[in-house]
Amino acid sequence: LKQLGLHQAAQEKRLSVAVADITDLSHPRFAAINPNHMAYAASLPKIAILLGAFARVEAGEMKLDAPTRESLTRMIRVSSNRDASAMLERVGTRYLADLLQSPKYRLYDPERNGGLWAGKPYGKTGTTLRDPLHNLSHGATVLQVARFYYLLETGQLVSSALTREMKSMLADPALHHKFVGGLETVHPDARLFRKSGTWKNWHADSAIVERDGRRYIAVALAEDPQGESWMRRIIVGVDQAVAESSPSRTPLRVAQLK
Repeated sequence: LKQLGLHQAAQEKRLSVAVADITDLSHPRFAAINPNHMAYAASLPKIAILLGAFARVEAGEMKLDAPTRESLTRMIRVSSNRDASAMLERVGTRYLADLLQSPKYRLYDPERNGGLWAGKPYGKTGTTLRDPLHNLSHGATVLQVARFYYLLETGQLVSSALTREMKSMLADPALHHKFVGGLETVHPDARLFRKSGTWKNWHADSAIVERDGRRYIAVALAEDPQGESWMRRIIVGVDQAVAESSPSRTPLRVAQLK
């Protein structure tokens, strides 16, 4: 971050970044700055609604029929607010809050200053259930978002078949900005499974990136008018660091992902 000129923003907690090299899934290597700083994350927490829907499907409480599959895909790929709001209503705001805090997932963990939270429809109306620590309607920490992707990739969120469905919805992002825009300039062959978010000065991005035999998770949350361009620069720097690193190096805080 010093090389990118973003060290001060990180010190001021206007920027949080997490990276996990998961080329070897059984030995992930993790590093982060401000991993447990919870911030407003705009549309990024739609991945929580995605999990809630698939948890309902796995429990036999919702059908993954064609309209549902299409709605979930629009919610993720084009970040449809209408589909996100409708899906949150189907899943249930309280159900989702309990799911995120459950011992199985711990994606919102009070002992780690919160985490992933989606407690309000993406519109001007609807009941709001704010997170208990920070009073946010849509929030995240980079650690818990990284854990979401790690649990997804290791099949610990839902069944193998449903994991493939979830990952397919995260593939082929339609919005070519932030992480996607940054990598397209240097590695257009990279494949991303991704969800981003933007509202005013808040910018968020998150992805599993696959390129040239390497696979990693990248997450960034920023509060700055230049946040979108920060994301482009960060992902290029992260990609280079992962590509140049040795898988044999000692993992950093690897247990936090599991």
